[in-house]
Parts: sequence; structure tokens; C-alpha cells
Amino acid sequence: MKIMAIGSASSLTPEQKQQHMPSEVPATLQLYLDGTIEQFWFSQEVPGVIFLMNVDSVEQAKAKLDALPLAAAKIMTFTLMTVGPLAPLGLLLQPK
Repeated sequence: MKIMAIGSASSLTPEQKQQHMPSEVPATLQLYLDGTIEQFWFSQEVPGVIFLMNVDSVEQAKAKLDALPLAAAKIMTFTLMTVGPLAPLGLLLQPK
């Protein structure tokens, strides 16, 4: 199942950056290396991240994200959306 996770964060103080980022980055990279996060981007409109995740369920995605240091510290929250292939494109393949 594909999940788009849109994370928004409150502004980090220098102290919070120093406290959380040394563990946030490796934890996020580990999810990428495990195949849980397929792609990731930085959101320029709203400070935060966007992850395309490959998981078994929305609950699994939520558990993985909630374990990240910034989410665990209630600095970042995620909105989760299930996504999939654009099904109407199949109409273009139907024989006439």
C-alpha cells in the first residue's frame, strides 16, 4: 500500500535542532534504506517533509512516523493519505 505522508513542523529552536536532528536524520534514512520510505521531499510552502511510503497499512505508517524523534517530541505531525494508480487511465486502454 502506498501512503503519502505530509509532515508539518513547528519552528525548531536551535536547542531543539541540536537535540533532535542528530537522531532524526539517521532514523529517516533507516526508513528509506528499509524500503518503508520510497521517496522524500521538502515542502517549501509549509515547513516540513513529504514522504511516499510503502507499508502494509495506514496504522503501520502512523506507527513508523510516530517513532521518528520530531514526531515523538510533538514537534512534527503527519497527515496520511492512501494513494494508488490513476484508475481512469485504464479507460484509455479499452478496445473500441
